[in-house]
Amino acid sequence: MREFDNYSDFIDEAEKQGMTIGKLAIEYEAYQQDKTAEEVKTIMQARAQVMMEAVLDGLQGRKSLSGLVGGAGKQFQKYMIDGKALCNDFYGKTLAYSLAANEANACMGRIVASPTAGSCGIMPGIFLAAKECFDLTEEQIIDGLFVAGAVGVIIGKKACFAGAEGGCQAECGSAAAMSAVALASMLGCNNQAASDAGAIVFKNLLGLVCDPVAGLVEVPCVKRNAASALMALMAVDMVRAGITSTIPLDETIDAMGAVGAMMPAELRETARGGLAVTPTGLAIAERVFGKKS
Repeated sequence: MREFDNYSDFIDEAEKQGMTIGKLAIEYEAYQQDKTAEEVKTIMQARAQVMMEAVLDGLQGRKSLSGLVGGAGKQFQKYMIDGKALCNDFYGKTLAYSLAANEANACMGRIVASPTAGSCGIMPGIFLAAKECFDLTEEQIIDGLFVAGAVGVIIGKKACFAGAEGGCQAECGSAAAMSAVALASMLGCNNQAASDAGAIVFKNLLGLVCDPVAGLVEVPCVKRNAASALMALMAVDMVRAGITSTIPLDETIDAMGAVGAMMPAELRETARGGLAVTPTGLAIAERVFGKKS
């Protein structure tokens, strides 16, 4: 099995072999782990189950130990059920579910780092909402997760995932781009259009900083998960409408990595910049830890 240095390599190989990106990614993962295709699919099914359970956990409305987050997913779900939401069912469910899954993380629940704990609400939120709203089969969901994984392989090679290395663009940006490519593929877009969806996400989240209040993965992380998930949906809607990305996905990944390298340490998960050093942010840190930050 060849190595892939760009997402365009995945597209070229898949089209050459006459298979989907998802199927190619399954073969690639099987080769990397020295397992059969069925074995890696079983592993992915187990991870998908944990993702969905994280959403349900978050919808219970528990508060985090700090008291900063918890209950937003449940609250937005009720708002939707009451018929007050401005968005449609798919967008609303994605928002509620993304909030909930990331709140589960803040409450020490069981999650899948996808690709990180700080961005773990985005993929479950999108995938569960898509499953419910578009009647996707488990096979389609698994295939989509492998498509997301293929994008992740390239991000890991060309840039980074950690907020401490590249800011929140590397965490929420990567999760949203991976999800956008996967969702577009699951909804029938061709490989180039799906790739463009991921590029559009990165273009719009480029430069997003990581500035956790009190150093906790709670504020603004939970709400950024929801906002980034909706960015992915917006990008998929664009490419389904025939809108293309001027800058290809591989180059947006390169740009994200370069921008991350330019970010000062204060904006890379150190809680020394951005929202973390606002008067309210500092007061929260003092309250949570009992001393001045």
